[in-house]
Amino acid sequence: MHRNTTNMIYAFLNQKGGVGKTTLSIHTAAELSNRGRRVLLIDADPQGSSLGWSNHRETSNFTVVGMAKATIHKEIESLAQDYDDVVIDGPPRVTELARSIILAANIVIIPLQPSPMDVWAAAETVDLVREAQVFNPEIKCCLALNRKIANTAIGRDVREALKELDVPILKSDVGQRVAFAESAASGTTVLDAKRSKAAKEITKFVNELRRLP
Repeated sequence: MHRNTTNMIYAFLNQKGGVGKTTLSIHTAAELSNRGRRVLLIDADPQGSSLGWSNHRETSNFTVVGMAKATIHKEIESLAQDYDDVVIDGPPRVTELARSIILAANIVIIPLQPSPMDVWAAAETVDLVREAQVFNPEIKCCLALNRKIANTAIGRDVREALKELDVPILKSDVGQRVAFAESAASGTTVLDAKRSKAAKEITKFVNELRRLP
């Protein structure tokens, strides 16, 4: 598939719901936009959570559109042509839509909470990515620990279990913070409070994403 080499397409996917895909999608888009990037956020989840968030936002420096169609991989080039970066908030469950999103992406980020059930779900999503890599070996994949509770052993245990998937695990964990829930309800982001711990975590997270080989 021909790609515009000037843009990056980040897809957040996990077949399990409740792992924070939408939160990370919105905040990644916002952080990239704050860096002067032209960003498109595609809400490809039929639940429309990113779109709902954007409807509560008074002003936005990036574009949010809804597109829960299994043709994203065919349309991504035209969708992305006016943007530096595209962020896709994917659906839960293994569907043709998820497969289409993976084929559209440069990087698939699989968020998960530090729990055994999330590890099992992540493994199934990794299998989907590997299926897509047969058609496009350039698709990259990484795991991201989200909603991590500080100073608990389970985060370390989950990291150890994830090593078996043989997929890079981002070092930049995102914590379980009230600020993320509050921002979702108000159409804001934690980046609006630039010096907060949550904002620093997102900045560090996006820095690492952009450095992926």
